[in-house]
Amino acid sequence: MSLRAETPAPPSARVHRFTHAERWVHRITAALMGACVVTAACLYIPQLAVLVGRRELVVRIHECAGLALPVPVLLGLASRAFRADLRFLNRFGPHDRMWLRAALVRDKRRSSRPAGKFNAGQKVYAAWIAGATLVMLGTGLMMWFTHLTPLMWRTSATFVHDWLALTIGVVLAGHIGMALGDPEARRGLRTGSVSREWAKREHPLWRP
Repeated sequence: MSLRAETPAPPSARVHRFTHAERWVHRITAALMGACVVTAACLYIPQLAVLVGRRELVVRIHECAGLALPVPVLLGLASRAFRADLRFLNRFGPHDRMWLRAALVRDKRRSSRPAGKFNAGQKVYAAWIAGATLVMLGTGLMMWFTHLTPLMWRTSATFVHDWLALTIGVVLAGHIGMALGDPEARRGLRTGSVSREWAKREHPLWRP
């Protein structure tokens, strides 16, 4: 797989995809999630724990990043474009079921994978990561404020938090891998616009 970026299309051949607010929500959320994942690795992998040291500082960074994780999305709700995209992500239509069936059988024909502004894979990922973040926040709070919950709850919260963290790491790796394979999608998140040809090929039902 080549990671070389394609030559950007001229401005007249590009269409607007994301506003400044939407792009900043994504960037800050990604940075906070990255901080959570890296600090979690330093806390749970012995070799990294020894290499980094300063466990108390790593714990504090992990806690602060985790608590701040929902903030960019909450602030993003002030943007009309962001709220509109959330509605797109929350709507699952017949064409999304077609996209998922084609993905499951690895049918690479574009005609078998119809998509609006967001394809079904992106919608499933967004819903899953949002739910996982809320669960991680809740279990993390139970582990942090130990005097508020009984021991059995804290033990269960620790189990869920640890195993869900591992799952999030795997899913995020897949998400990043998909992004690395699509330079134009990355350009859309970086600049806010994508080529008209890419939009028609990857998201034929989207009407920008």
